[in-house]
Amino acid sequence: QNGVVVAVPGAAGSLGPSAAYNIHVNGVLHCRVRYSQLLGLHEQLRKEYGANVVPAFPPKKIFTLTPAEVEQRREQLEKYMQAVRQDPTLGVSETFNSFLRKAQQETQQIPTEEVVLEVLLSNGQKVKVTILTSDQTEDVLEAVASKLDLPDDLIGYFSLFLVRETKDGAFSFVRKLQEFELPYVSVTSLHNSEFRIILRKSYWDSSYDDDVMEHRVGLNLLYAQTVSDIEHGWIVVNKEQHRQLKSLQEKVSKKEFIRLAQTLKYYGYLKFDPCVTDFPEKGCHVVVSAGNNELNFQVRLPNEQIKEGSFKVTRMRCWRVTSSVPMSNGPSGSSPGKSEVKLELAFEYLMSKDRLQWVTITSPQAIMLSICLQSMVDELMVKKSGSSIRKMFRRRANGALRRSDSQQAVKSPPLLVSGTAAAVGKMKSKLTSVSLRGISHSSSANDVGSNDFHGNYAFEGIGDEDL
Repeated sequence: QNGVVVAVPGAAGSLGPSAAYNIHVNGVLHCRVRYSQLLGLHEQLRKEYGANVVPAFPPKKIFTLTPAEVEQRREQLEKYMQAVRQDPTLGVSETFNSFLRKAQQETQQIPTEEVVLEVLLSNGQKVKVTILTSDQTEDVLEAVASKLDLPDDLIGYFSLFLVRETKDGAFSFVRKLQEFELPYVSVTSLHNSEFRIILRKSYWDSSYDDDVMEHRVGLNLLYAQTVSDIEHGWIVVNKEQHRQLKSLQEKVSKKEFIRLAQTLKYYGYLKFDPCVTDFPEKGCHVVVSAGNNELNFQVRLPNEQIKEGSFKVTRMRCWRVTSSVPMSNGPSGSSPGKSEVKLELAFEYLMSKDRLQWVTITSPQAIMLSICLQSMVDELMVKKSGSSIRKMFRRRANGALRRSDSQQAVKSPPLLVSGTAAAVGKMKSKLTSVSLRGISHSSSANDVGSNDFHGNYAFEGIGDEDL
């Protein structure tokens, strides 16, 4: 998941009672906290949710810790933070998320003040919103929606994404901004003008386009995104289709333009930067796209032949993200996508009725890929429960975000993380269709125990008709 890694930043100075720990999220330094602050968070969670719900916390020590004990405590704190984040109740709690937000702001030493934040739309248009530096992701999303006159009941169809602008004007997606962070702090602390925040639709099922197109602003946003995806080659268009689209564009027939685009290959997909996979053999170059409840692979084989195939999310038994991110990051942390950060997404796939196989993607965007998989599963589960994604966003009441029952039942978004060892999402449900087993056959270097996976709810209901 897109998670939490705890690191001891210093050496000698780390052994005292006020030792600070670096909390890394997505391989980037999120905040720096002391043991006493984490203990305070733990006690608050116990008070609110009960001792039987909250994981055990590393005990206090009377004497100064030895280096070995410092490392042991770091590992225990990391496991604790991961366990809290991945708990379906604790991980979405305002107590936990506000702790991370406050710590992020304090670490980056950004005072609470009014600022103007620039948010991009798909067509390059800039929306400037006046916010507080301490405004969280939902606050900023609401401010952008308000500036655009997007109705409240359509806000839940859109999200803010952290992207990196490439030289050709396209965007490389880093991650969807999460509820535990402050967008202004997240983007400014990277100290790199290539990183921007963009507004984009955050659902996968194109039938939801009908809801969005009911309103003028929703239609304009969807139209701008569709035009952009076609221009950047994310949606495949032949000459005749291109002619038809151009004609509709000239007539400003936006709905008809989108309807035609919906019939095209890769409509609604998110395209990732070229990377490497071990499928069908090691070292193959691949372009991965996520959409339509699948990961699409365009693989260049060693003989230069191009092969294409798709992996359905419903047939992924589980997945994990592993990373080898140096823990000696500077004050602002590493920028996502730097060469020293090696991230892998591995998923176990039901190739045929009785055959599971691991497929690994090595990409700086592995976390974003994991977030895409998780959001596809979440959307499938919301639909299965008979609910609507209209209900997946609730305006804040008394400072707390109210969530619908259907969303509460679904796992929190992926929270992966970094470290020299594998960082993985923990499985929260037992899988019934295929027995859980060890992964000694995995092609990934950092094998871990069978309890350390990000399980897939959508896999449980798989039947013969899905094969």
